[in-house]
Formats: sequence, structure tokens, C-alpha cells
Amino acid sequence: MYCYPEDKVQHTACNGSNGLGLYSRPFIESFEETPMLVAVLTYMGYGILTIFGYLRDFLRDWKIERCHVAREREEQRDFVPLYQDFENFYTRNLYMRIRDSWNRPICSVPGAKVDLVERVSPDYNWTFDYTGKVVEGVINMGSYNYLGFAENTGYCADASAEVTMKYGVGVASTRQEMGNLDRHEEMEELVAKFLGVESAMAFGMGFATNSMNIPALTGKGCLILSDELNHASLVLGARLSGSTIRVFKHNNMQSLEKMLRDAIVHGQPRTHRPWKKILILVEGIYSMEGSIVRLPEVIALKKRYRAYLYLDEAHSIGALGPGGRGVVDYFGLDPRDVDVMMGTFTKSFGAAGGYIGGRKELLEYLRSHSHSAVYAASMSPPVVEQIIASMKCIMGEDGTTLGRDRVQQLAENTLYFRRRLTEMGFIIYGNNDSPVVPMMLYMPAKIGAFGREMLKRNIGVVVVGFPATPIIESRARFCISAAHTKDMLDTVTIPPCLAQNGCLFHIKDIKSACTPSLLPLLPLELKPPFDVTLSVFTLSLGLGGIPYFMIYRY
Repeated sequence: MYCYPEDKVQHTACNGSNGLGLYSRPFIESFEETPMLVAVLTYMGYGILTIFGYLRDFLRDWKIERCHVAREREEQRDFVPLYQDFENFYTRNLYMRIRDSWNRPICSVPGAKVDLVERVSPDYNWTFDYTGKVVEGVINMGSYNYLGFAENTGYCADASAEVTMKYGVGVASTRQEMGNLDRHEEMEELVAKFLGVESAMAFGMGFATNSMNIPALTGKGCLILSDELNHASLVLGARLSGSTIRVFKHNNMQSLEKMLRDAIVHGQPRTHRPWKKILILVEGIYSMEGSIVRLPEVIALKKRYRAYLYLDEAHSIGALGPGGRGVVDYFGLDPRDVDVMMGTFTKSFGAAGGYIGGRKELLEYLRSHSHSAVYAASMSPPVVEQIIASMKCIMGEDGTTLGRDRVQQLAENTLYFRRRLTEMGFIIYGNNDSPVVPMMLYMPAKIGAFGREMLKRNIGVVVVGFPATPIIESRARFCISAAHTKDMLDTVTIPPCLAQNGCLFHIKDIKSACTPSLLPLLPLELKPPFDVTLSVFTLSLGLGGIPYFMIYRY
């Protein structure tokens, strides 16, 4: 359904006629299209950055400006370049301007609040010096700590410490040799029970769970249908498999069905033989969009066209559903309808690694054919115990309601925070129930500036831009946690934090532009002589020392 209210264009997906009556609960996602003026100004910003980038490269070539980036030695100038030129150009001229917004070192438990090691850069983010000071009590809005299990006290931490004393930290072997502990077996049985599947298998790295197992499931003569916004691990796994890959529009069931129909009718290119198998790759929650997969429709299509379904629940497991069992639980579906259930322990469980669940025959096959199973070292015992303890907590097998309470608290915090941002006029993406909340910034200069300004107010956020997002859709991404209190969420949203920054960088909806009540909160030098009525936009222009010019129109 497309809505055109007054001054904005918004695409809203709902569970109406397109849902084929498959949904038992409201399913609403909103994605506001980038305004034309904002898109033009964003392209201008990147264009200006590129022009100045070439100018600075010219100065570096003539030794006028020092070049810090890695490059070939003089005697290797005639060799094929070891470094990709455009990637290097982007890194040294665009990324370096805002590099201080990432890789910030923390020196505490990454819970609802964190302590950051203060650092400064004497050469515009090429290198960093540590001041020896610590920024304490920064509200953590960037970690995937959905259920708050990233903690150093409590039931899970105590269980991990006890296992460390008994088993040690490392195993120093693969599962197939001398690294298969009884705790590994218990963990996999618990994961299978939690997911509601016949069997499950754990891996030491979430990324490798996708990239190393998809090649074991498909190969030459197979077709992979992948959502255009799938994670890099899914993309890499699909490419390594040697299968033919076709990409359908994000969460667009018409696009997916057309590709399925074409695959059945036309078969393989040139020979037109039937595909050996067709595998659909989707995610539960898409980490950059905050959207939830339209799983009931995907399952209906895969059944109709006899395809296989690979579901990545890295962000949705633990974070969705009344029992925290992910997107399958969220929609009230049968886990047996998903052929391959994948997820990670790095987010909701506060641990590390990933898993695959499904039929017993599938898991027995992967145990002997997956590179990640055959060659990778076993998971660390304390990490395994953290998974077991947190999962038992969610299932209520620890004798308390702590896990269930955290799942409920996460859902409440998500709805509250999304509602607050919407009421304040910010443009946010995704599903109403998704704990991943992207807030649109659009222009390149706002990426670093917004992250810095929020940190000044003791709030840590993740800012994301091209190439991780489309070039005109830079954003700040908030990750909600059950560990966040209402006071913390209010601190993030009320003045002088998001409210003031929303006016300062004009990242609010036009109708919610800076009101007189917010003007006293702005710095004195930014206060206009009269009400703000038009837009504020930011262009990245500077040469190192002055990276941003703010242009205000009153």
C-alpha cells in the first residue's frame, strides 16, 4: 500500500490482501522514500568530497601533503597493484574523515552502559593517541545485547566461571578429533529443543556458519534466490557454492514468486534442464533496515514451487516471539516448514558462534561435509556454558521467570522507543516489533557529526553509510536491549540529546522542525534570531582541519 500524506511519501507494508490471509497478527513496516531535495544534496555532498579527494591525492603525489595510506613501493610501480585503487581512494578521502566514529575501545562490560577509553587524533583520524582518561556511563545503544545477557554477574556469568575452572578456556582440537566435550553435546540438544527441531549443530563463528555451510548444501546446477539485503556472510556462502545466484527485491514476494516461476519454467541457462535444487536465502530481522521477513508468504511460496528455505535468525532469535524463539515463533509457524534454521549466539545470548537446526539427516550430512565442522576448532567451554545458561534462562529451565521477563521487556522497550522517535518526527525504518531501529541521516557529513554529538552527551550509537547502505540512505542505528531502563531511553530521546541533535542536523520530518520550545537548548551561536521555518542541510567540504560547514536557512 502506498500512502501520500501531505508532505512525505511513505511505503507501508501491511498484512492485507498481499498477505494471502496468512498472518495471525498485525504486520506493519514503514520505509519513507528519500525526498528529492535531500537526495540531490546528498549526491552533491559525495561529489564535493570526491573532488576534494582527487585534489588531496594530487597534493600527495607532489609530496605537498603527507600520505599515510599503504601504497606500493617505488620499485613496484610497474607491478599489478596490490591495493584496489577505488577502495583505497574511498578509505583515505572519505572514511578517514569520520573514522573516529567507529572502533571506539571500551573498558567495561558491554551492557546497558559502557565505559569508553578516551582518544584523540593529532592527524585527522589517521592515528589515535589515548589520553589515559575514561568516559564513564555511556548509554550503549549500539550493541546487539537484545536480552541483556552480556553481563559479568548473575546466573550465566557464574556458570561460565565455574565451567572455566573445570574445563579451561580452550580445547585445542576439532570436534571430530579430541575436542568434543559433553558440554557441546548438551548445548546442541538444548538448541534443538529450543528451536523445536530434530537436531542442531553449533559452530565457533557466526559468519562462518553461513559462509562455510551454504557451499555444503548447494553447488553447480543449483539455484540460489537471495534477498537483495542479505548479510555478507550469506552472500559469500552463496558465491563460494558455485551455484547460480539470482537476487529478488527486499521482502518483495511478487519478485520472489516471479523468479521461482521463471526458474521452474525455463530451467538452467542454455540447457534448460531442471535445477537440481532451488534454495531461498532470507533473514529473520535485517540488521540495516530493521525489517522482519514475511515468513508466512515465503513458506507458502517455497511449498508451492517445491524449493528449500534457508532462514538466518542471527538478529531475530531471542529477540522475537512470545518465547524468544525467533521469527518462526513470532508468526506462530511450524519450525518443520523451514528446511535450514540458522542463527547466532553472539547477540541475544551474549556469547559467540552460530548454529544450524533442522532434520536429523541434514545435520548428519553437515557434520561430515561442512568445512566449518571438520576443520574449525571446538567452541570454548565458558562460551558453551554461557549459551546453555542463557538459553535455559529464556526457556524457564533455571527455575525463574527472568528469561521470559527479559523477552517481554525487550518487546516493551522496542515499542516505546520507536513510538517516541515517531512522535518526535524522526524518520525511522523497519517493523514496529524490530529491536533494530534505523534513523535516517541521509547526508555524508551528518554520519560522523551525529555520532560525535551523541557521544558528547554520553550516548554511544552506531552510524552507518555507503557502501554498507545505499549512497543516499546513511543512518544511525539504535539497538534496543531488555537491559535498557525507561529512564535510559528517555535520556536518549528527550532534550538535550536526540531532540537537540534532530534540530541541529535537521534529521526530523519537515513538520516537526525545530519548535520554539527547543531553541533554548541549542548552543548560543546556533540560535536563530527568529523561528526556523526551512531546512538545515550539511555539506562535507573541509580539507582535513575543517571537515564540516553547517548551512542554516531561517
